Amino acid sequence: MEQINDFLSSASNLLWGWPMIILLLGTHIFLTIRLRFPQRNLFTAIRLSVKSDKKSTGDVSQFGALATALAATIGTGNIVGVATAVALGGPGAVLWCWLTGVFGIATKYGEGLLAIKYRIRSADGHMMGGPMYALERGLGMKWLAVCFAVFTAATSFGIGNSVQANAIATLGYDTFGINPAVTGVVVALVTAAVILGGVKSIARVCGMLVPVMAILYIIGCCYILVLNSEYIWPAIRIIAESAFSPEAAGGGLAGSGIMIAARFGIARGLFSNESGLGSAPIVAAAAQTRNPVRQALVSSSGTFWDTVIICALTGLVIVSSILAYPEIDYKNGAVLTHAAFSKIPVIGAPLLSFGLLTFAFTTILGWSYYGEKAIEYLVKGKQASPTQSTQGRQNGPSPSAETPLHHHHFTIIVYRILYSIATFVGSTANLAVVWSLADCMNALMAIPNLISLLLLNGVIVAETRKYLWSGRLLESDDEDDDEALPD
Repeated sequence: MEQINDFLSSASNLLWGWPMIILLLGTHIFLTIRLRFPQRNLFTAIRLSVKSDKKSTGDVSQFGALATALAATIGTGNIVGVATAVALGGPGAVLWCWLTGVFGIATKYGEGLLAIKYRIRSADGHMMGGPMYALERGLGMKWLAVCFAVFTAATSFGIGNSVQANAIATLGYDTFGINPAVTGVVVALVTAAVILGGVKSIARVCGMLVPVMAILYIIGCCYILVLNSEYIWPAIRIIAESAFSPEAAGGGLAGSGIMIAARFGIARGLFSNESGLGSAPIVAAAAQTRNPVRQALVSSSGTFWDTVIICALTGLVIVSSILAYPEIDYKNGAVLTHAAFSKIPVIGAPLLSFGLLTFAFTTILGWSYYGEKAIEYLVKGKQASPTQSTQGRQNGPSPSAETPLHHHHFTIIVYRILYSIATFVGSTANLAVVWSLADCMNALMAIPNLISLLLLNGVIVAETRKYLWSGRLLESDDEDDDEALPD
């Protein structure tokens, strides 16, 4: 097992080397420029995210889709993950993580647009979409679509499930002395109760939990920053300086400051906001929206909340706490986070515990949907024609009906049961290998998705010109079925 872990760790370091960093950040910057800085439409995106578009085609509201995506992205990575990035890459990793979020807004926009553009309706009436459909229907690259679906299904059991369940069980044992097996049974049963109800059940629960957990966590961070007020500006300065310093400011790797800070900052940024990973567009495809651009804007707001706000606050809390309390062991991410929040009188530890618990649990729920849709794509239940919004404008072959519908439903039920069981296994297992495997799967998911974004950037621009730049956001796609304007 140790040899397997060493191999996976080496593979992870290789996959997350400079080529991946350049591909990921390069895609963010390329789409930002190509789409004329869609970040400037952030307020419009936030406004649309809380408006209902019930007359449009889809399974859940735009807010429900956003809440589910945020549930999967706002996880332990936003708390312990940022602290780990600081521990390994120095304070400069915070700036790289933040920049990944700022430029990643454009990538998340593109992902949401393609999700609606190439989604289809299954025979039982549910929406199916995501990078696998963009790759197959938009580019005719079914083999790459299958690879993405396989990587997504594998990742759902790892970083989306077992790792999160283990974090909950560890928290229960360290804080309250609860046996991990007991925690595992409870989490497995609650998970099953939610995900067996399908996407509407998941969206409903996430829609209730996500705003509460985010608001409480932000309040806690703001309180700590008030306590550390005299160290905020020095923290900002050291974050900016160490991000581009030739020597590591906190990672302990002299002479490799920029590389180490960028490597861990960008990698943790992806884990945090998942811009470029290709997971969020899977649930974006289920949204009730009248045209692809509206959902693209809503999807892009998720990266803003996740990284530009929450991760930035976490990073500032961590670095300012290191300066304010030099006795804190900054080389241990979990210890660093706990030490920072312990400065809040009485409720500090419970607030952190509640944040980790809800963040981890909602991540389990969100990733269950991603994995389910990946499995659904692989087994190919009998499917209906593409939705009207994509009919007549697909560039690749239409997915075929390969599996009887009843067999398809059986496969999904089996997946949901196995996924719930995996939460119990994750609660009681040693997950060193799972973490290393998850790092590899995340990188392997990102590559096909980034390829689809780069090769279909003309489609993204054409749809953006048609609805956003021409001021036609209120129009439905089926009201004007002409070919998209050439780029």
